[in-house]
Amino acid sequence: MRASALARCALRVRGSLTLRTAAAAALLATPVAMPMSAFSAMRDAAPWRDLTPDAGLTGWHRTGGDAPYKVENGELVGRAAPGSANSWLVSDAQYGDFILEFDAKTDPSLNSGVMIRGQSRPDYRKGVVFGYQAEIDPSKRGWSGGIYDEQRRQWLYTLGRNDAARQTFRSGDWNHYRVEAIGNRLRTWLNGVPAADVVDDVDARGFIAFQVHAIADASRAPEVRFRNVRIISDNAARFASPATPLEQQSWLANRLSDGERRAGWKLLWDGSSTAGWRSVKGNGFPAKGWSVRDGILSVEGGGGDIVTDRDYRDFELSVDFRLSPGANSGIKYALDGKGSSIGLEYQLLDDARHPDAKMGRDGNRTLGSLYDLIAARNLSDPDSPGKRINPPGEWNRAVIVVRGRHVEHWLNGFKVVEFERGSPAFAALVAQSKFAGRANFGAAGQGPILLQDHGDRVEFRSIKLREF
Repeated sequence: MRASALARCALRVRGSLTLRTAAAAALLATPVAMPMSAFSAMRDAAPWRDLTPDAGLTGWHRTGGDAPYKVENGELVGRAAPGSANSWLVSDAQYGDFILEFDAKTDPSLNSGVMIRGQSRPDYRKGVVFGYQAEIDPSKRGWSGGIYDEQRRQWLYTLGRNDAARQTFRSGDWNHYRVEAIGNRLRTWLNGVPAADVVDDVDARGFIAFQVHAIADASRAPEVRFRNVRIISDNAARFASPATPLEQQSWLANRLSDGERRAGWKLLWDGSSTAGWRSVKGNGFPAKGWSVRDGILSVEGGGGDIVTDRDYRDFELSVDFRLSPGANSGIKYALDGKGSSIGLEYQLLDDARHPDAKMGRDGNRTLGSLYDLIAARNLSDPDSPGKRINPPGEWNRAVIVVRGRHVEHWLNGFKVVEFERGSPAFAALVAQSKFAGRANFGAAGQGPILLQDHGDRVEFRSIKLREF
């Protein structure tokens, strides 16, 4: 087979595409046991099977919206239908472990994606397509190659921290995608650049589907095109790509993935006991107000705040949380001192129902905010300022990054707060807040992590941290 010319994005002979260029880039980026020549030879000999739909769309069916699909010159073309819901061309076949490659070109105004291990059931949201999606995102945000959980948990892997993949996308032109779905791990590449690395155990099998996204502009009918679609579904693990330096995101409840362990993550809560936590006012765990059941740490009020047994200085903290309707709570750090519940707070709040959302200044008491100081905003996608929130009863992910004076809040993969402790701007915010007059507020070099008891039911799991 001939090697592909990814850098020139030349027209490929159908069924002959290889990824020597991408493989070389990945192998040069990180040491691997297998020599590059051996890996390239193995990839060339892989049992690829053409999966590009034929003119009659044999083995595929349309669902969702009304967008038409057709095949022109060996390319699958989907044309947006104004006023229609998301449309999907779905494979009749189901796939477990596989490696999928395809080229895609979309109008710069049209979002799209490819479902991997997709799902659709009559008993789930009226039979809509849902599940893992390799994103095609021509917007300025540029998260093509990210992994989105369609109609379910939203983003599992944004490109908010992956500028290399963001910059390789060619708007309005052909882009090459590689997807590896092997075991509970999903990895994507965009034009040979590692884009996403997710570990999740929700769906082990499903269909492949090509999306035409819904549009609001009734005056246009933009297109998305796919070509050179091919798959390895027989012993796919044998042909998996080598390791890359890309950060891994795990959605395993109360468990660390192998990639997280290598990156230095540790669980702060074991998922079954109260070990590692105590009352902020004493050495023991509260006898009431907090409970551990079915892998969930819950607070319902009356037990007081709890803190970690250990202090932390520079760290990244990740916490999955689930609010009850109208709930208020928080994750605090940089506490004033031993036995204190005063410190910097990542606000946890049902913005739609709790009155605190309308208090403070300019929304600085809403979900994800630095409580009473900085309102959470969508800093990762300024053109879409709204926060990405899963409603009460569904899980969200809070991330706090502390590197010296620099602090960030992330919500569901989007950066929502960024500031420098001790800066004149920070001091001015403190002076206007309920913390005015507290000397050195938020300046503590190290301290425990605190989960707040505000009297409402809030649930936590997958509490993990890595130190810098």
